[in-house]
Amino acid sequence: MNDAVIQLDSVSKIYGKGEAEVRALDSVSISIDRGDFVAIIGASGSGKSTMMNIIGCLDGATQGTYHLDGIDTGTLDEFQLAQIRNRKIGFVFQNFNLIPRTRAVDNVSMPLAYAKVHRKERRERALEVLASVGLAERADHKPSQLSGGQQQRVAIARALVTNPVLLLADEPTGALDTKSSHEILDLFESLHANGRTIVMITHETDVAARANRVVRFQDGHIIEDHRLRDVHAHPVATAVPA
Repeated sequence: MNDAVIQLDSVSKIYGKGEAEVRALDSVSISIDRGDFVAIIGASGSGKSTMMNIIGCLDGATQGTYHLDGIDTGTLDEFQLAQIRNRKIGFVFQNFNLIPRTRAVDNVSMPLAYAKVHRKERRERALEVLASVGLAERADHKPSQLSGGQQQRVAIARALVTNPVLLLADEPTGALDTKSSHEILDLFESLHANGRTIVMITHETDVAARANRVVRFQDGHIIEDHRLRDVHAHPVATAVPA
């Protein structure tokens, strides 16, 4: 039985034509299982950011197919892709992307509003997930009242509130100091230990080493795919539709 959350088959992303053609991704194939914690690593221009955009349904492949949780994303229109992004993918960004004048609990509940979840349930679920990342007592604080590490925890809580099949993190420690970075990576390890599927984009080898699988990109190709730990050592989280 295939239990892949992510399945890319011969995916290429091509910009320009003729002599100006650039293959940001060149016939990339990869499968990422449910419950895996994968770090995608590479230098600037390696293709890792393009890979993130395709995995996150923010951009489409020029060639090849991408299945997310069994769904062929190449067959979806923009509205359907937006639904996939909101319900199946939890995004974590380097700069948090929180709404400045909005309380933590309301930042976290925002994806549930788009999913048309009732206001009372939105707040209950947001408070629950804030507690799970250690910020129960900061629910009514605005981003300016939180440290960088706390803001990233709010962002992670927001990513988790819809119980997505995939947590997609783009340089999640890039704006943090060393202590906060370790705390965020500890949180990712804890989420993974509870069965969460995580894909983390990074250019830092020490950050990548916290995953259980490292995939290295160079010039649009996968040049290394190395498993550090056994994914089956952990239970698998089951996503619940929003």
